[in-house]
Amino acid sequence: MSILVYAEHDNTDLKPETNKLVHAAKQVGGDIIVLVAGANCGAVVESATKIDGVAKVLVADNEAYEHQLPENIAELIIELATDYTHVFAAATTTGKNFMPRVAALLDVAQISDVIKVESEDTFVRPIYAGNAIATVQTTDYKKIVTVRAAAFDAAGNDNSAPTESVDIIKAAEKSAFVSAELTESERPELTAADVIISGGRGMQNGENFALLNGIADKLGAAIGASRAAVDAGFVPNDMQVGQTGKIVAPQLYIAVGISGAIQHLAGMKDSKVIVAINKDEEAPIFQVADYGLVGDLFEELPKLEASL
Repeated sequence: MSILVYAEHDNTDLKPETNKLVHAAKQVGGDIIVLVAGANCGAVVESATKIDGVAKVLVADNEAYEHQLPENIAELIIELATDYTHVFAAATTTGKNFMPRVAALLDVAQISDVIKVESEDTFVRPIYAGNAIATVQTTDYKKIVTVRAAAFDAAGNDNSAPTESVDIIKAAEKSAFVSAELTESERPELTAADVIISGGRGMQNGENFALLNGIADKLGAAIGASRAAVDAGFVPNDMQVGQTGKIVAPQLYIAVGISGAIQHLAGMKDSKVIVAINKDEEAPIFQVADYGLVGDLFEELPKLEASL
């Protein structure tokens, strides 16, 4: 068996999801080959070679892959897939964009959002917004798998794998990169943060989210939000944590004014320690919280910030 793992990166830095993908791939067994597709991505390749368990790093460094358009990447992987029994990618925006195309072109069923690997052909994934867990066995000749990276620990970085250049160039004919509008913040990314503090509908308005800033600064935390807060227009949707937002699993997750709807719990329940602050002692969030504080967030947040 051999597994092709697609590296998650931005042409400058290798994202931590890649180390977690490799850890998941190890549970299948066989050789693990990492594919780095991008442009001027030498630093990413160097980081990929250090991941424990990686046998080789394939490098497709060409301007055609600079923005990792799904049409280009899917065609590239199709060319390479002949040599592999499995293709793994993170269940991120990037992976969800090109992996279904790969599965369709190979005429196999994609196995999505895997949280556990049972064997080479059997995987565990959540369904119904995490309310049920399905064990899926596939008989397809190629296993096309997207992985919920937050469910796996990261592989170490004590390796020194060889690299191999890939000369295949797949340029999209029907699509082109136009522009990107990126939200810049000095805070860590939600999906990579060790500490996250999130606000919900209980924050009452967008201005009150400023109450989270001082605590986030002291903890080095990212700031998130529930879908209810996003839908109400309190904060932009790139802050949303949940089934239809970002799936996170930090060391510490602080939920403030969040009732704990199923959709939100599905996105953060794998956090190592969960702290909930809510004035409703019957709120569902307390069922998953390790520590719960029943109280008015407008009184409790200043106290928390002062005591940190």
